[in-house]
Amino acid sequence: MSVSRDDVRHVAQLARLDFSEDEEAQMADELSQILDYVDKLDELDTSGVPPMSHVLDVTNVFRPDAVEQRIDRAQVLEPAPEADDKYIRVPKVIE
Repeated sequence: MSVSRDDVRHVAQLARLDFSEDEEAQMADELSQILDYVDKLDELDTSGVPPMSHVLDVTNVFRPDAVEQRIDRAQVLEPAPEADDKYIRVPKVIE
């Protein structure tokens, strides 16, 4: 598949990029090569390959949930400079 310099200019404008004439030509050539390679991949017979979302098997690496000792709310609020019922009051930073 051939990518023209006009295609490169259009995509560059959408991405707010500015290329020189030489860079446009180089980018058009590189993108054409990439798309040609993708076309080659399309020729591969993948009928025996099961669909997958990851190349490798993904297993859950998180620890199991466990009930742990909680900190008492009063202990948390005690050192706070200013507290209101259940919350620590902080200065307003957004207008």
